[in-house]
Amino acid sequence: MIKQQILVFIFRWLISTSGMWLIINWFGEIEPGVTGGFWLYVVAGLVFSLVNSVVRPLATVLSLPLIIFSMGIFTILINIAMMALTFWILPGVKIDFWGAVAGTILMSVINGIMNLLVPTNEAN
Repeated sequence: MIKQQILVFIFRWLISTSGMWLIINWFGEIEPGVTGGFWLYVVAGLVFSLVNSVVRPLATVLSLPLIIFSMGIFTILINIAMMALTFWILPGVKIDFWGAVAGTILMSVINGIMNLLVPTNEAN
């Protein structure tokens, strides 16, 4: 059971890393002097995963009245903020607002496909 969960986590991390590679290369920019090697994208995928697993639930709970009032549309702004926070944490990588919007849409599509391919939990 634990082994399967670790394998699913590693697979999801690899998919997030691939998605961050696309987002950084298409919508972001790497500052001069920063090596844009493999490890930059691995760290970007890890930071994105940690931001979404730690900060996003807290932001969602705190903004629950706005989410209810907007009938869920405010969650789009939370997702954009999580993408922007990821790039704010990463050293040497910049993205503008519209890049964060496009990156959020791309990562949502990638995660949607991944969720179809990899089950999140199995029935006991």
